[in-house]
Amino acid sequence: MSKIPVYFMPGLAASALIFERIKLPEDVFDIQLLEWEIPLNKESLDEYAKRMSGKIKHENPVLIGVSFGGILVQEMARHIATRKVIIVSSVKSNLEFPRRMKVAKATKAYKLIPMNLILNLENLAKFSFGEKINYRIKLYEKFLSVRDIGYLEWAVEKVIMWDRTVVDPDVIHIHGNLDDVFPIKYIKDCIVVEGGTHVMILNKYRWFNAHLPSIILGKEAQVDK
Repeated sequence: MSKIPVYFMPGLAASALIFERIKLPEDVFDIQLLEWEIPLNKESLDEYAKRMSGKIKHENPVLIGVSFGGILVQEMARHIATRKVIIVSSVKSNLEFPRRMKVAKATKAYKLIPMNLILNLENLAKFSFGEKINYRIKLYEKFLSVRDIGYLEWAVEKVIMWDRTVVDPDVIHIHGNLDDVFPIKYIKDCIVVEGGTHVMILNKYRWFNAHLPSIILGKEAQVDK
């Protein structure tokens, strides 16, 4: 029996290194890691998703995306046949956005975000306070791979302006109850990971290693949430 191809897409600007602790049985699954490409001039999200779909070399793959990567794999599924689409720490439509993101869309406030701060995390660390914030910055320093202002401006806009309002009922959604980017109170119909934050793909990897095989194989109803 051939292995099931599983493609992982990281979150906004992140490297596929975020999946370094994710281990699936090698006799059953063939893991493939995707990386962000720099968007072309005025490239739409749909055009970008179609271009990224060209990197899929297997038929009927499983697509797993984290955060913005979760949005992207849903758009990629418009262009290729998939066995399953799984999103982590993400949203199934813009109806699951928190209020601040809806306000940012209405006011175009996202255009005011100083992207150079994101690219200079060492400077940002000097002005941060608290262990949690510093821990998050250290994670970003390690896993933030796309340090291109053009990409960041494009990506933030594509998240905020995502126009999907109809949820694909076949999408499997895994979400942490402590997610501070996409709060759980706005999320419907998901597998809840207790204690999971927006970066739970990193610190809840044991949960994913234990449950992803069953979820991929269609036994998600048996998952202990």
